[in-house]
Amino acid sequence: MKINGNEIRPGNVIEHKGGLWVAVKTQAVKPGKGGAFNQVELKNLIDGTKLNERFRSSQTVERARLEQKDHQYLYADGDMLTFMDLATYDQIQLPAELIGERAAFLQDGMTVVVESHEGKLIGVSLPDQVTLEVTEAEPVVKGQTAASSNKPAVLENGIRVMVPPFVGVGEKIIVDTNELTYIRRAD
Repeated sequence: MKINGNEIRPGNVIEHKGGLWVAVKTQAVKPGKGGAFNQVELKNLIDGTKLNERFRSSQTVERARLEQKDHQYLYADGDMLTFMDLATYDQIQLPAELIGERAAFLQDGMTVVVESHEGKLIGVSLPDQVTLEVTEAEPVVKGQTAASSNKPAVLENGIRVMVPPFVGVGEKIIVDTNELTYIRRAD
């Protein structure tokens, strides 16, 4: 499907310069002189390289169609992760580096989206938010809450995040898996 260069949005996957690229950031620019353009930061889905490109509204790019299937995370075996297709119950193994540091957020039975293009696996999309327990956090010092300073905390999966001073050990919090940041306390 062809789209104009000014219609590229973050998250779109396009075919550009012989590869598959995902738009990370976009910014519409209208200079005082000349035509408007869309400044797009692209990331290669195969090797992870980044590229900044300008697309004018007159340019067209091919938007790639990705197959997206729901899979359930089963277990990790060394550096391989095992998932089960929820429709066919087929199991697949994927290398942990495909997900990167976000693999620490995988939980037993979690539903993820496995993306492929023309039969080739491209990536795994985790839920945007997960609930985890705080295992280590500095104690609150009286009077420290006056300033809006955060403190480091270690979660049950070993990831360190900055949390507000009122969060203590044993509490469950909701974390953004994309930004690796604290969102709020879990209910």
